[in-house]
Amino acid sequence: MLSAERNRLATQTGPGTPCGKLMRHYWQPAALVEELDGARRVKPVRLLGESLVAFKDETGRYGLVERHCPHRGADLAYGRCENGGLRCTFHGWLFDVGGQCLETPAEPEDSTLHTRVRAKAYPIVEKSGVLWAYLGEGEPPPFPSLDCFLAPDTHTFAFKGLWECNWLQALEVGVDPAHASFLHRFFEDEDASASYGRQFRDVALDSDIPMTRLMREHARPNIGVEAKDYGLRITSTRKLGEKNTHVRVTNQVFPHAICIPLSQEMTITQWHVPIDDETCFWYTVFTSFGAPADKARMRADRLKVYEVPEYRSKKNRDNDYGFDPHDQATRTYTGMGEDINVHDQWAVEGQGRIHDRTREHLGTTDRAIGAYRRLLFKAIEQVEKGEAPLMCGPGGPAERITGPVTVDGICANERVEMYAEESDARRRAAATWEATA
Repeated sequence: MLSAERNRLATQTGPGTPCGKLMRHYWQPAALVEELDGARRVKPVRLLGESLVAFKDETGRYGLVERHCPHRGADLAYGRCENGGLRCTFHGWLFDVGGQCLETPAEPEDSTLHTRVRAKAYPIVEKSGVLWAYLGEGEPPPFPSLDCFLAPDTHTFAFKGLWECNWLQALEVGVDPAHASFLHRFFEDEDASASYGRQFRDVALDSDIPMTRLMREHARPNIGVEAKDYGLRITSTRKLGEKNTHVRVTNQVFPHAICIPLSQEMTITQWHVPIDDETCFWYTVFTSFGAPADKARMRADRLKVYEVPEYRSKKNRDNDYGFDPHDQATRTYTGMGEDINVHDQWAVEGQGRIHDRTREHLGTTDRAIGAYRRLLFKAIEQVEKGEAPLMCGPGGPAERITGPVTVDGICANERVEMYAEESDARRRAAATWEATA
C-alpha cells in the first residue's frame, strides 16, 4: 500500500505538480487524426489538466493552442480555420499554429498590437494515426523507434476510449498479468478466425489451444519483471504440464504506455493519458506484422461499442456496464459481454475516481505494479532534482529503443528462457513491412 501523500504524488498531473512536471518531459497523445479530418477541423482537448484546442489549417498543418483567446477569453473551440490559422469568432483575432497572433481586424489599420500577442501553443505532430503534443519546456525528446512508429500507415490502426478514473489505475490494469485469467475469463471458446483484432480470442502460438481456454484453466502465472531502458519487461509463464509452458511477454513503456501481443501477427501499444486527475483516455495503436490492417473492419467493430465524438463506451457505469446475470452464469466471468476493454473499465472505474492505495494489499502477482510505482517515484524525484528522467535528456536512449518484444505462445519447459527472443525474431522475419519501414 502507499501513504496518502505518495498516492497524491503519483496521481496528480496538473501544471506545477511533481508528476505533472514529469509527464511534460514526454510526448502525449492529444487527439486522433480522424478527429480533425471532417468538416470541423477544430477539436477541444483537455490534457494533463490543461484546456486546449487542436486545429488543422488549410495547408494541413496542425496547431495546439490554449482554449481561451488571449484577447477576452472567448472559446477558441468554436473558432474558424481560415487564412493560415484559427480565428476567434468574438472579435476576429487570428492565431497561427505557433500561437502568434496574425490579425486583430477590429483594431485601427496601423495597429501593431497583433505583433505583441501570442496564445500559449505547444508543438504537435502526427504519428501512426495519433496527434502527439509536447507540453514541456525546451526541446521535446525524440520518439523511440517502437514498432508502432516504424510501421507504415497501412499496417497500423488507432483508436481511443474514455475512462472516468485516474490515469494510474488505468495503467496498472495493463501491467497486471494475473487478472486476465479472471476478469477476461470466457466459459466458451470460439473459432479464432472470427476474432480479428480481439485480445484473448485467438489460438496460442505453437499450439491448437484457444487462448480463452488456456487463461481459464491456468490461473496461477509466475511473473518476472526486468528493468529496461524503456521501462519494464514483464514475463508471465503458466506451466501447462510436464512438458510445456505458456509464455507471455508484455512491456511497460515509460511513462504510461503498455505494449502487448494481440494475436499471432498483431501487437497493441496503448497509452493511458491523463485528461485531468479524475479522467483519462486510452489511446491504442494496433500494429500488424502480416497483412495490412483492416482499418474499416476494426473501426466498425469499435463503433459498435463506443460512441463518438466522446469515445465513451456504450456500456458504462450509467447502465451497470451492460451487466447480465445470465451472461455471468454462462458466458463471461464478469457478465459484461465479450469486449475486454469494458471489463477493464469496470475494474478501474470501480476503484473510484482516484484509487485509495492506502487501503490495498498487494500480493506476489502484483510485483509488476510495485516495480512500476518504484520507477515512477524515482523519475518524479529525478525531475524535482533537475535531472533527466528515463528516455529524456541529452544522449538519452529514446532513439535507440526498438520493438519492444511481445510474445504469446507455448514452448517446451526447458526452452522458456530463449523462447521469447526466438518468437520475436520469427515474427519479424515474416513481417511484410520491415524492409521498407
